[in-house]
Amino acid sequence: MEILDAVVIGAGQAGLSASYHLQRRGIGHVVLDADPEPGGAWQHRWDSLTMRDVHGIAALPDSEPPPLTGLRANRAVPAYFAAYEREHGLPVLRPVRVDEVTEDMDGLLVVRAGTRSWTTRTLVNATGTWSRPFVPRYPGAETFRGVQLHTHDYPGPDPFLGLRVVMVGGGASAVQLLGEIAPVAGDTLWVTRREPVWRTDDFTPEVGRAAVALVEDRVRRGLPPASVVSVTGLALREQEREAERLGAYERHPMFEAIEPDGVRLPDGDRWPADAIVWATGFRPAIGHLARLRLRSAYGGIQLDGTTSVADARVQLVGYGPSASTIGANRAGRVAARGVARWLDAQSSTMASSA
Repeated sequence: MEILDAVVIGAGQAGLSASYHLQRRGIGHVVLDADPEPGGAWQHRWDSLTMRDVHGIAALPDSEPPPLTGLRANRAVPAYFAAYEREHGLPVLRPVRVDEVTEDMDGLLVVRAGTRSWTTRTLVNATGTWSRPFVPRYPGAETFRGVQLHTHDYPGPDPFLGLRVVMVGGGASAVQLLGEIAPVAGDTLWVTRREPVWRTDDFTPEVGRAAVALVEDRVRRGLPPASVVSVTGLALREQEREAERLGAYERHPMFEAIEPDGVRLPDGDRWPADAIVWATGFRPAIGHLARLRLRSAYGGIQLDGTTSVADARVQLVGYGPSASTIGANRAGRVAARGVARWLDAQSSTMASSA
């Protein structure tokens, strides 16, 4: 039985960054990716998302990112990831959808995917959030006769031509999708649980690092992670000015119920609707780690850097502060360092007991 030094689950930006740094350290590993092609979550983004929209922050270690052009992000970034895997000879296996991670009688981790399994001393989990879209429960949702969809399944603005659309959510995705939908829709209503926070300053690297630090503090305490975007604030780009002119960014409080042909607002008024778009975010895709019992009493996985406090063999990247491209590369480097530290400690222990 082959025993690997590390297994990386997920070949998005954080997973590829971790693999790159593990390889540089000479640590034997494989990367297991659920998708049949390279690109991570980027390959599933909507067609209207271009490289200009992603702010050029998709660069992998020691490489140049795709140019900021009108190219579709769901083509440009996967092509970039594929070339990166080839150039660096990263050991990616796909498609491999991991079902669970367990521990064997010798204290080694066993990663299972269908009938296949890999035994490893350490694990880097880089499964991100894209596969777990979150839609809150609201009274009457099952009675709605119109279209309901999550950002995960957004088809672009054309299907909303002439429709009355409710946009739910206070994050950057809601702002961006409203920017596309409002100019073609019959009308839009933007509802959020809390007042949106608009950013008036430039999004500098310092601002990004400060946002990452706030999310890092949450996972350090074992709390469920907040998104990095939730603490950076919102800003309108030039392509969203038409939606602004149309009044799309006038925020309304969350509706109280969904009815067959609209939503019931807190003041009792009914807003007729043909479609509801849930821009309500994602949750970490970590169900396959359940048997390792990593969660703290507060509901999150407590981390020291990227290392699980409950089990130092496990590194989490693409979780909490590294769920955004802002922190993914750094997390990959830190995770590789954490793997090396654990392996060195184990070697020292075995040498001293020999």
